[in-house]
Amino acid sequence: MSVLILIPARLAATRLPGKPLADIHGRPMIVHVAERAAASGLGRTAVATDSEEVLQAVRAHGFEAVMTRADHPSGSDRIHEALAALDPAGDVEFVVNVQGDLPTIDPAIIGAALEPLAEPEVQIATLGVEIVREEEKTNPNVVKIVGSPLGDHRLRALYFTRATAPWGEGPLYHHVGLYAYRRAALERFVSLPASPLERREKLEQLRALEAGMRIDARIVDTVPLGVDTQDELERARRLLAQGR
Repeated sequence: MSVLILIPARLAATRLPGKPLADIHGRPMIVHVAERAAASGLGRTAVATDSEEVLQAVRAHGFEAVMTRADHPSGSDRIHEALAALDPAGDVEFVVNVQGDLPTIDPAIIGAALEPLAEPEVQIATLGVEIVREEEKTNPNVVKIVGSPLGDHRLRALYFTRATAPWGEGPLYHHVGLYAYRRAALERFVSLPASPLERREKLEQLRALEAGMRIDARIVDTVPLGVDTQDELERARRLLAQGR
């Protein structure tokens, strides 16, 4: 497989200004993410940014970066522009979108996200984690996957929701927003208009489901720490100081 890992990094963040450049033990957060992504061993890794500062910081630490427009509505649109710039010949078959605020992500779960794409019917793959904390089951900020089980570690996604779902006995799954796309699927996805359920739930992956695209989720053991606040940044610093 020809794989390109792309890490969208927008400098303008409301809750943690300058987030991609936040210092974690002498290196910007975005560089930690790039290191983790490269350590997955999947293939070429690059940061897609709208900031000259981020671009130069990434390159200064030996990683590839590309400038993209500042007006993209989502990370998916940003990586689509980056894909065209980095691979104009169309050689890349699969694109992995790793969020730029996951400095402690396990490289192994980046690779796990690609596994469902071994089946040709799957167009987009993502990750899920079984919810074990009761308060997360009713938290609208914890997005849930509603899906049909395909073995012990995989779901075919039928819906994504901020509500507590599905009803009844059985596990609930937290959606981890890391995506692996077939190239054609990414190109189709960004060409689609925002869908009714996407606008209602504020979840862009519903656009793909409403268009009849198949998404499968690989179930992994832990939710990677996303850094959106100063407290989460401090937690990331502690974890990385512990070698995690």
